[in-house]
Amino acid sequence: MKNVLITGGAGFVGYHLAKRLAGQGYNVYIVDNFFRSQDDADFAALKSLPNVWTMERDLTKESSWDELGGGFDHVYHLVGINGTQLFYDMPHEVLRIGVSTILHGLEWFRTKNGVPGAKILFTSSNEAYGDALKSFNQLPLPTPEDVPLVIGDPYNPRSSYSAQKLIGELFFIHYAKAYNFRMSIVRPHNFYGPRAGWGHVIPEVVERIAARVEPFPIFGADDTRSFCYIDDAVEAIQAVMESEKTDGGTYHIGTTEETKIQDLIEKIFTATHWRPATLDIKNSPEGSVKRRLADVSKIKRDTGWEAKTNLEEGLTKTIEWYLMHPKPAAKK
Repeated sequence: MKNVLITGGAGFVGYHLAKRLAGQGYNVYIVDNFFRSQDDADFAALKSLPNVWTMERDLTKESSWDELGGGFDHVYHLVGINGTQLFYDMPHEVLRIGVSTILHGLEWFRTKNGVPGAKILFTSSNEAYGDALKSFNQLPLPTPEDVPLVIGDPYNPRSSYSAQKLIGELFFIHYAKAYNFRMSIVRPHNFYGPRAGWGHVIPEVVERIAARVEPFPIFGADDTRSFCYIDDAVEAIQAVMESEKTDGGTYHIGTTEETKIQDLIEKIFTATHWRPATLDIKNSPEGSVKRRLADVSKIKRDTGWEAKTNLEEGLTKTIEWYLMHPKPAAKK
């Protein structure tokens, strides 16, 4: 069976991807520095599988990549700082970690991995083109992969995340061409599900509901997103990795359903059987994109993948997990 390396494999997407691949019999090697990832009961169960190995490494250091050795058929490069608040709190680290791990990873892959026909996949983001709508007041919806990638304001700390993803796409495209290796790029669109951390809209809303917050704040009520359940998402990532048709290409992963944030939150109220007496409608965070909806026809054409989980079903599973796993108390 093939050997698979997942960087950032203890995080949200990495954990679910590793669980899926391990269940299919792959030899799965997870690398993470556990800066944000949780070494929790779910991850402990994953680590206990006989075909899963974990390594704690700081992949911003070239030496950490050398310590991995080689021999990997598939490399999923997921490592990076995610979580909107962190973009504002530590933009310099978002950039440093994102760009340094990309550069060291590509150099290691082309010189040290040593497996003929091996493939590496980069998880970019829809943030890479998010400023196009704000900057030019035009963006096709649904949005295809070939729209301009725009950094609207380099002084906005939120741009740190989109910028390092844009730089990563450039690195992957041009390194693969220069050194003739296989690669693909995916752009996730609002993945959600169990064990996604607490810095995203759905877990934040569930946390406020559990605390019975009144009045209940809603940020960017009229903003829209397309929410993709994590089981569908990792199936798509694997499909892009394992198809030869996707070599050298960039693929959106998301659903075809555009949902307003207030409608999303109303669905969560319904699922939790609680609704606040008063809503406090607030503006979106600075730099937030008004609308986002992926054109996913390309991935369906080349792999046959399309999302299967409807929003109500995915929310039910997600809410259940978060109510059973409340946010840990902040460390003093």
